Amino acid sequence: MGYQPRSKSPRASGRGSIKSPYDRGKGRGKRRSAADSEVEEKPVASMKEVSEKTLSRLHILGNQRFGSSPFRDHFERWLLNLKDVLAEFESNPNISPDDQFMEERSQIVSAVELELEQRCREETSLEEAVKSLSNSKYLLELIKEEYFATAGQIGGRKRSEIRCMYGNIDNLRKELDSIVRMKVGFFRGISRKEREQRELEVIQKLNTKQKELELAMLDLKEVKESLREEYEKKRKPVVEQVRDGEKKVERLETDVSLENRWFACEALIDAVNTFLQRKTLLSH
Repeated sequence: MGYQPRSKSPRASGRGSIKSPYDRGKGRGKRRSAADSEVEEKPVASMKEVSEKTLSRLHILGNQRFGSSPFRDHFERWLLNLKDVLAEFESNPNISPDDQFMEERSQIVSAVELELEQRCREETSLEEAVKSLSNSKYLLELIKEEYFATAGQIGGRKRSEIRCMYGNIDNLRKELDSIVRMKVGFFRGISRKEREQRELEVIQKLNTKQKELELAMLDLKEVKESLREEYEKKRKPVVEQVRDGEKKVERLETDVSLENRWFACEALIDAVNTFLQRKTLLSH
C-alpha cells in the first residue's frame, strides 16, 4: 500500500465556530447591560449608614465658614447643600420619615432661610454705609483744616496786636523812668509841676495800655475757646459717623451668619436623632 495523504479538516474545526463581527458586538452589548444592572442593583444604604452620614454632613455644614465677604454670595449654595443632605436622608427606603419629622425640618429650614435673607439685607445696608465712610473721613479732614486755618489767622492777628501793645507799654515805661530820673537829677529845663504832670499822664497811659493788653489777651482766649467749641460742634457728629462706619466695616468682614447656620444644623441633628429614636421604639 502506498502513503495516502490525510485530508485536512477546516481550520477552526477544533476551536468551535467562528463568530461574525456582529456576534461580537452583541456580546459587548450584553456585557454593558450586565454592568448597568450592577449599578442599578447597588445595595441601598442601611438606616444606620445613611443616618451617620447625614449627621456628619449636618455637623460639617453647621461649622462651615465662608472665606471672604460678601458672605451673602455663599448663602444660596449653603442652603442647597443643606436641602440635598435632607433629601438624600428622606429618600432612603430604610428611613421613611414621619409627619412629625417632616414638619420639624420644614420649620427649621424655613427659619434659617428667613434669617439668611435678613443677613443679606443687613450686608447690603452695611456696604452702603461703608461707602460713605471715606466721605466722612474726608469731611473730618476739611473741618480740621478749616479750624486750624481760622485759628491761625485770628491767633496771628491777635498776637500781632498784643506784641504792639507790649511795645507801647515798654516805651511808656522807659518814658516814665526818664521822668523819674529828671526828678532826682540836676536838670533845670523843666519845672517840677510840669514833670509831675508828665509823670501823671504817662502813668495813666501806661495803666490804660495795660488794661487794653489784659482785655486783648482775654479776648484772644475767648476767641480760641469759641473756635474750639465750634470745631468740636462740627467735628463730633462726623467722628461718630466715622466710628460707626469703622464698626460696620468690622462687622461686614465678620460672618455673622455662622451662628444662625450652626443653630439650624444643630436643631436638624436633634430632629434626626429624635426621629430615629421614635422609629426604633416603634419597630420593637
